[in-house]
Amino acid sequence: MNATLNAVTQRIQARSAKLRGDYLDRIAKLNGRQRGFERMGCANVAHAVAAMPANDKLRIVAEKAPHLGVVTAYNDMLSAHQPYESYPAQIRAEAHRLGATVQVAGGVPAMCDGVTQGLPGMELSLFSRDTIAMSTAIALTHDVFDAALLLGICDKIVPGLLIGALHFGHLPCVFVPAGPMSSGISNSDKAKVRELYAQGKVGRDELLKSESAAYHGAGTCTFYGTANSNQMLLEAMGLHVPGSAFVHPHDDLRTALTREAVGTALKISGRLPGQAAKPIGQLVDERCIVNAMVALLATGGSTNHLIHWVAVARSAGILINWTDFSDLSAVVPLLARVYPNGSADVNQFQAAGGPGYVIRELLDAGLMHEDVLSVSGDSLRPYTFVPQAVGQGGEVVREALPAASGDEGVVRGAAAPFSATGGLKLLDGNLGRAVIKVSAVPDDRHTIEAPCRIFTTQEAMLNAFKAGELERDVVVVVRFQGPHANGMPELHKLTPPLAVLQGKGFKVALVTDGRMSGASGKVPAAIHVSPEALAGGPLARLRDGDVVRVCANTGTLAALVEDAEWAAREVARIDPAEADVNAHGLGRELFAGLRRNVLSAEEGACTWL
Repeated sequence: MNATLNAVTQRIQARSAKLRGDYLDRIAKLNGRQRGFERMGCANVAHAVAAMPANDKLRIVAEKAPHLGVVTAYNDMLSAHQPYESYPAQIRAEAHRLGATVQVAGGVPAMCDGVTQGLPGMELSLFSRDTIAMSTAIALTHDVFDAALLLGICDKIVPGLLIGALHFGHLPCVFVPAGPMSSGISNSDKAKVRELYAQGKVGRDELLKSESAAYHGAGTCTFYGTANSNQMLLEAMGLHVPGSAFVHPHDDLRTALTREAVGTALKISGRLPGQAAKPIGQLVDERCIVNAMVALLATGGSTNHLIHWVAVARSAGILINWTDFSDLSAVVPLLARVYPNGSADVNQFQAAGGPGYVIRELLDAGLMHEDVLSVSGDSLRPYTFVPQAVGQGGEVVREALPAASGDEGVVRGAAAPFSATGGLKLLDGNLGRAVIKVSAVPDDRHTIEAPCRIFTTQEAMLNAFKAGELERDVVVVVRFQGPHANGMPELHKLTPPLAVLQGKGFKVALVTDGRMSGASGKVPAAIHVSPEALAGGPLARLRDGDVVRVCANTGTLAALVEDAEWAAREVARIDPAEADVNAHGLGRELFAGLRRNVLSAEEGACTWL
């Protein structure tokens, strides 16, 4: 086992000992209770089963059959979630075949960041995670279930479902994915059209044609953003049935995997003879969280998870921070190149070996904990096999992957990685703490030192770009974009103009207390700057023209200003009119309490603590 992996795991265990112990004690108390329907009063039971068929009522009450709850994030707005429309019927049919019963316990909201990108709705995006967690808790608080199936894929939905489920840590849970859409226009071609549009060289019609060729059917968007990173992490945590992340929604294998998830939930429910219960709160321990962190780093996954998985871990009584990620990144090799960290999409990643190949290489290199519980066994090793076919009885057949990668340009072994490190760096200095993802950034751009230009909105930056005001070496600073200020939206609209400037030979970097999800790609971006500007963070001391140094090599984020002058500067305040715009309209008023109470990005942007 890698020494750094062990050291990071041990310090997380030590740091979390009291919190984790209290959490496990609460789980143990809840595990000792009677089954839900025996524990409840008759009126409660009658309400719970009122709408169920008579034979299901008989199974639940008289036969005491296992009872599964489903929490679904189905809607038609997310291409990835649209296939879930038919899942309750599939799950119910398989449960009946296995002698169990099922109820949809509740639905959770699920917004598409692709629809709201750059619009006011994006300011609700981060907070939708905790809203989903609360909605999950509301669904599960009916408290009649022996296990739960959680249906979610996309950006905030999986972390929200997981946070909610971990607050019901006594309950066994299985996550059920639906798979990516088929490949359309290449991600690199899509990015080129976006850059041409930013320069005014193509019009809206051509841009829409390009975008529609990229996002064109049911399933997850095929680039390796937060949604597909979610699926990789759930495989590494053993919360899916093995190998189910990236099978197309309309493949027959997908239906078989969904049926298998039902059987798995029953096996771990503790309600079948000879089968012990596996509560999710016991399964998700410190080693499981570290495995997720390693999987993220090894695949160049979404930087959003430096926020989300801090919150996920906290929900299981585990304390992690960005230093833990940074130390792991120094020893975890980069094994995958999937856009924006490469040119391939997730379908090519899957064809080249996918999660199973990456997990096998990391386990064999001593860079993951193998002896962990999963929904499919007492080891992570089953996740190194991939589902290839369906047997005559409808069961899923799995095979070992070849020793060699299916495409060395997409996935590589740990002995010959794309990079010796995970490409994620922690930055620190007089501007605060931030993270930078350099796995797609050219080596000669790992250090940028230039005068800064400060903005407080994406629109102001885009207007300056269009006016030709940024045609120089520049560090673009977009502040007042943190959780307290406006919910910490992703700033994807900045990527095309910054890429254009870099393509012209200028030295360019972005510094922001907002999010980018790794979509900065080849442009160096110091993101999630904490403390944020609205909370009095040092980013608010910057002035236009200050020389800023962003260096991934030394881990530096600093304004090159004399200490005495820096200390004497007043903290800039956001224009009250701008603050008012962020606080009102399109539902933003409803999230005022979350903006007031939210913790910092490094603390997981939690709103419930």
